[in-house]
Amino acid sequence: MDGVRWLDDDEQETWRAYLWASQLLRESLDRQMHRDSGLPHTYYLILAMLSEAPERSLTMSELAQVVRASPSRLSHAVTKLETEGWVRRQKHPRDARTTIATLTAEGFDVLVAAAPGHVEAVRQGLFDQLSQDQVRQLREISQAMLAHLDPPARYHRRREPGGTETPSPDSEVPPPGGVG
Repeated sequence: MDGVRWLDDDEQETWRAYLWASQLLRESLDRQMHRDSGLPHTYYLILAMLSEAPERSLTMSELAQVVRASPSRLSHAVTKLETEGWVRRQKHPRDARTTIATLTAEGFDVLVAAAPGHVEAVRQGLFDQLSQDQVRQLREISQAMLAHLDPPARYHRRREPGGTETPSPDSEVPPPGGVG
């Protein structure tokens, strides 16, 4: 096992603290969303990302990238959201192989209703424990990790259906992206 760059004690402690804190935060957000809105956090995230997209629409491939879901897992989730009337799927007008997911007015209303409880859970679970300097440090650390793990940096850009990237404009909703 020569050449293995083992974690030292400080790195091991940092890694485990990060691992457990991020897992517990995700679980807490999922519990809150189920309790208050009756939907999984993943569904909320899908609705939020669609709400921020131009015309509240993304191709299924783009949506899978932005919510970090496999195409099959996303398709299953969108089918459930479609059944509720919150998302509509249709073929791309210029490419029948491409499917576009669009947030419906009903889905937007569900998102708007769920956003206040979610943002409060994010504040309680993360930001209330941090100073402004720690928030800045966490953002910088997270951005450095994302630059390595996701070089295209899709986490902060919206894509037009068809692939054109645009900077994220302000949302009409109390920004679910700010609480996604």
